[in-house]
Amino acid sequence: MPYEPPTHTVERSLRATTGAKVIAGVDEVGRGAWAGPVTVCAAITGLRRPPEGLTDSKLLTIKRREALAEELLKWVTSYALGHASPEEIDDLGMTAALRLAAVRALDALPVRPDAVILDGKHDYLGSPWRVRTVIKGDQSCVAVAAASVIAKVRRDKMMAELGVEHADFGFAANAGYPSPVHKAALAERGPTPHHRLSWAYLDALPQWRHLKKARTWADGSVPEIEGQLGFDF
Repeated sequence: MPYEPPTHTVERSLRATTGAKVIAGVDEVGRGAWAGPVTVCAAITGLRRPPEGLTDSKLLTIKRREALAEELLKWVTSYALGHASPEEIDDLGMTAALRLAAVRALDALPVRPDAVILDGKHDYLGSPWRVRTVIKGDQSCVAVAAASVIAKVRRDKMMAELGVEHADFGFAANAGYPSPVHKAALAERGPTPHHRLSWAYLDALPQWRHLKKARTWADGSVPEIEGQLGFDF
């Protein structure tokens, strides 16, 4: 299916309106998974022409995505990854876990960005970072698209490695998302050490419901369930 290639339009706008010179594109993967970390990539690309076919990682075949990721690792000016573990997601909630992973990625860059282009509608990063949110930025912005592809390929590889000891869950194929194989294994065997235990899918598993972890926030607010996918038997 044809799609418009990403551009440097947002980056040029940030340079012109804020004086920012170093701009990082940031994207996440794993927000809606039931198992594994949430992973954030921060990528700095400058204004060079990107590799052919760059777009949102979800629009690419596995083969093309992996090949493009290898090309991007040599092409980007710099990149870094940050992760928040299932335990951190359970303890903090997804928004705070995303921020934790993003800050880890940004702090790991060799140079601190002057501004950040963040994929999506909501700014989960916040102060002191100068943030421009862009809906579907992983399709329209070069740096965000690069971050999208790198993050997806790296996390998929991590999940395949985690799945070696849990073959029945099919992590190599589903990356911790709720596929039929994953659901069947959960119902039979219960969650692995890599599962998020505060999530609603455990409500549909009476035999494992006792493992569900309740988050207690310091301010007493209701635990966040943003991005969770239902079991839907």
